[in-house]
Amino acid sequence: MTYLKLGKKQTRANKLEESSSLLVESSFPSVISSKGHVESDGTQPEGKVLLRNKDIDDLLECPICRNSMLPPIQQCPNGHTLCSSCKSRVNNKCPVCRKDIGSIRCLALEKLAASLHLPCSYHHLGCEEMSPYYSMSQHESQCSYRPYACPHPGSNCPFTGDISAVLSHLRDSHEVDLQTGSTFNHRYVKSDPCSVDNVTWTLTLFNCFERHFCLHFEAFRLGSEPTYMAFLRFMGDEDEARKFGYCLEVGGSGRKMTWQGVPRSIRAHHKVVRDSHDGLIVHRNLALYFSGGNQKELKLRVTGRIWKDE
Repeated sequence: MTYLKLGKKQTRANKLEESSSLLVESSFPSVISSKGHVESDGTQPEGKVLLRNKDIDDLLECPICRNSMLPPIQQCPNGHTLCSSCKSRVNNKCPVCRKDIGSIRCLALEKLAASLHLPCSYHHLGCEEMSPYYSMSQHESQCSYRPYACPHPGSNCPFTGDISAVLSHLRDSHEVDLQTGSTFNHRYVKSDPCSVDNVTWTLTLFNCFERHFCLHFEAFRLGSEPTYMAFLRFMGDEDEARKFGYCLEVGGSGRKMTWQGVPRSIRAHHKVVRDSHDGLIVHRNLALYFSGGNQKELKLRVTGRIWKDE
């Protein structure tokens, strides 16, 4: 929701001092200062008045994609506006009056947008940031209060929510097993180790150190060779994930491989982690050797441990 900065003139019956600030918004009652943060102690920091104005939101909304417009904001001869990325989508014809759009820019609207400071869309989740209109999307794309996407690797699940909601979703909707403890010993069995046409994966949740982790085991092709990979993801942001470490071990027939690393945040898609090879990777021939040389069945035992760095 857009907030307008007003100047020193104020027409309220009980005129405020020029150094005061107000925010008119029932769902966001705290005072917002010009320094870009929320003050909830009831004081009124120095700054300009910020008022909610839906008309400004409508002015800055592209009629085609419904996103906020960024420069260059396009304008037809009759003054109707749309974002530059949608100009080609309408074949350079105004969606309102059907006039040719040409190369006219709405400089007045661009300047108005540049003067606005907005609260983060996730302020209701706790974010106190105020950002200029043109940089708000950049902030929101990295905001630590933004919802988490479902980390389940088996489908493009659209679910988003906070950590507790994602945990409940994984257990209820995807029937993912939740285990308690910082050590694990898993056995993975695959009847046809030469076929990975459909990616084989398993996901297990762990609760330790009052945090939650996702253990992935996936089969995929690296080039033309079937490959197996295990890695750990942290259910939280990347900066907190770096406070933990983990190790994985796989072996058999008197041999073993060990991997030690730092869990990746579930902010990073599991394919990003897999494609960066940030985990324990076992190629098919070695995996079959660990399985006892049986070419018809893969049996891998993966053990591991999670710890918190002091």
